[in-house]
Amino acid sequence: MFSIGEFARLGLVSVRMLRHYDAVGLLRPAYVDPVTGYRSYQAAQLSRLNRIVAIKDLGFTLEQVRAILDEKVGTEELHGMVRLRRAQIEARISADLARLRGVEARLRAIETEGHMGAAEVVVKKVPRVRVAELAARAKSYEPEDITPVIGPLYDELCSRLDVAGVAVTGPGIAYYEAREDGSVLVHAAMQVSAEPRPGQDFLVTDLPVLEHAATVIHHGSMDEAGGSFQALAHWIEAHGHRGCGLAREVYLHSPENRDDWVTELQMEVSPPEPVTPAPLSQEPRP
Repeated sequence: MFSIGEFARLGLVSVRMLRHYDAVGLLRPAYVDPVTGYRSYQAAQLSRLNRIVAIKDLGFTLEQVRAILDEKVGTEELHGMVRLRRAQIEARISADLARLRGVEARLRAIETEGHMGAAEVVVKKVPRVRVAELAARAKSYEPEDITPVIGPLYDELCSRLDVAGVAVTGPGIAYYEAREDGSVLVHAAMQVSAEPRPGQDFLVTDLPVLEHAATVIHHGSMDEAGGSFQALAHWIEAHGHRGCGLAREVYLHSPENRDDWVTELQMEVSPPEPVTPAPLSQEPRP
């Protein structure tokens, strides 16, 4: 048998923690001296200690740990719990990193306010284009909600096009539909020349002509496109246009490194409103 100090060192926990586990009934000593009250433990109890620490470190409360241990959870089930917890932690880290990148992008947008020249925005007619697409709903139009939706959509779309033998004829195009509840329907599309066929597990459709589109080229990850969108908005307002809906994104160059992406943002706009000249003032006759 081992004293509580020896057992704590063997189990890589503190004596205080062993006393707490004893107090809440999670891990009782194998023997307690009736005179001194000294606790003693057996090596076999390290197995239960390992399970307690592992389950607790997965984020469960001690009450939940007791319930899990009472169900005699096996090693394979513990591994499954670890895999699930790892996925949750990785998702949280990814979301936190995306939020941090968003803050940094906002700061860069603030630093560059007013420095984007008008020559960088081009108004043009965007022709009708045939695409194959998949769509899914995102919680909002914010990058941290769009990115986790649009990436898997494109992966799945490209896989389905490959299985169907449909060739891609041009760069990918993403477009969005705002919903009344604040969510956004995300359309991930690839340009194709195929005809719609029964049984296809993707939609083949024609994106309509944009008679007047204010366009700008964004360099870098779309998570950091806020500055380009805001510069486009300033240009549209300054030149007497009105924006119509959410912008299309045409991925002109999308290598594995997102920092090297080149994307054309296309926002449909109304023609500029004509300027009514001020009436000439008439001086009174002498």
